[in-house]
Amino acid sequence: MMIPCLACDAEFAPDEYFRACTDYNRSRDLVAWTCPACGNRDEMRVLPGELGFGYPHGRRYAVHDRVRVPGLHRRRRDLRLDITLDKKVWHVPARAGHLAFR
Repeated sequence: MMIPCLACDAEFAPDEYFRACTDYNRSRDLVAWTCPACGNRDEMRVLPGELGFGYPHGRRYAVHDRVRVPGLHRRRRDLRLDITLDKKVWHVPARAGHLAFR
């Protein structure tokens, strides 16, 4: 399975794609990603079985484009987001300014 960059149409294996995730904004539930090919920085929402791309809309994030990634799972932690596909797990650290403490 290959996952595309929506800016340049380059395609990446899941390991290369998810290693390019730099931080997790826990308060908005968004992951920052930088394309290894073109350098485009994007924010996305990791959802069960898909990646959601869009834009901030008031206090919400409006998802307009979805990329299907069968078998994709996510788990929110206090200081990171864990992304799982098959048996591989990627840990995306939470951005320091956006930590949500209870």
